Amino acid sequence: MSRIANSPVSVPEGVEITLNDKELSVKGSKGNLSLTIHELVELKHEDGQMKLAATKSSKQSGALAGTFRALVSNMVTGVTTGFQKELQLIGVGYRAQAQGKKLNLSLGFSHPVVYEVPEGIEIETPSQTQVIVRGIDKRLVGQVAADIRAYRPPEPYKGKGVRYVDEYVKRKEAKKK
Repeated sequence: MSRIANSPVSVPEGVEITLNDKELSVKGSKGNLSLTIHELVELKHEDGQMKLAATKSSKQSGALAGTFRALVSNMVTGVTTGFQKELQLIGVGYRAQAQGKKLNLSLGFSHPVVYEVPEGIEIETPSQTQVIVRGIDKRLVGQVAADIRAYRPPEPYKGKGVRYVDEYVKRKEAKKK
């Protein structure tokens, strides 16, 4: 049984929650998000808190209740403060430049890599080797950061590539003769 689902999600001031049948809509200062609630999960909004519970006593129902509690919590956090991921480019000549809804990357290939930024995501490049991905949807922010990192993941011998700011890359020793 999930214990995560037992703790309620507190709804801060300025966040408007609408529940129509199984469609949840959360609106805040940063934007609005919506989610369809599974039929095995029951959702109640009372006294500035969202309470989720499993409708059946099955293992799947308990797991879904915990999952949807985390999703609702991320929605509330997203519309109030938002989410961000920071990436760092390490390597000679590796550069990033944000231009409108495109991110131009020079990653040591014979051609520049142009990444189309999806709707709801802001990309900022404070320096040529730093990329900041911001948005209100936690899943989308993480996916965009993972897509950018996937162009040139960090390699273990020289440490070159695109990595998260807090990521540790274990270095390997080169082959000896």
